[in-house]
Amino acid sequence: MIFLRHPTPEVAPGTCYGQTDLDIAEIGHEQIENAMEMTPRIERILASPALRCRKLAVSLAERDNIEITFDERLWEMNMGEFEGKLWSEIDREVSAEWFKDPFQNRAPGGESFLDVQTRVLEALQHADMETAIVCHAGVIRATQMAWEEKTFREVFDVMPPYAEPIHIIPPHL
Repeated sequence: MIFLRHPTPEVAPGTCYGQTDLDIAEIGHEQIENAMEMTPRIERILASPALRCRKLAVSLAERDNIEITFDERLWEMNMGEFEGKLWSEIDREVSAEWFKDPFQNRAPGGESFLDVQTRVLEALQHADMETAIVCHAGVIRATQMAWEEKTFREVFDVMPPYAEPIHIIPPHL
C-alpha cells in the first residue's frame, strides 16, 4: 500500500501543529509535482481532509481520474493545548508529563498516540494494495508500528518525507 505524507506546510519552524489546518508552503507545489512522477498509477485514494493533504490527493485523483474518499480518522494527532504553539513556548512541566509516555498519555486536551493508532487502523480496514493513503507523519508511524511491528522509538527516529511514496504492506495481505 502506498502512503504519502502531505507536502511541506506553511508554518513557522518549531510549531506544534497536529490538527491545525494549514495550507502548503511554496515548495509544496514542487513536492506535489515530484509525487506525481514518483507515485505509480492508483485505483483509490483515501485521504485526511486536512488542506495540506487535500491538495496532494486532488492532484493524484485528477491524474488517475479517480474519486477521493476523505476520512476524518486520518487526521494527524490532536495535540490539544499544544496546537499552534511553538514548542519553545509550551510549559515544560506540562509537556514533560506527556513526554513520559506519549503512546499512552494524552496531550492536555488532545490525544495519545494509541488513540491515533486505533482510529487510523479502523480507517484502513478496507483499504487494499491499490489504495494510496494521503495523510500525516503520525498516521504513517502508527501504521508502521502496527503492520511492521516497529517500536514507538523506531518510527520516531525517522521522519517520513514530504510527498514521497512510502510502501507499507498490510499484515493481512
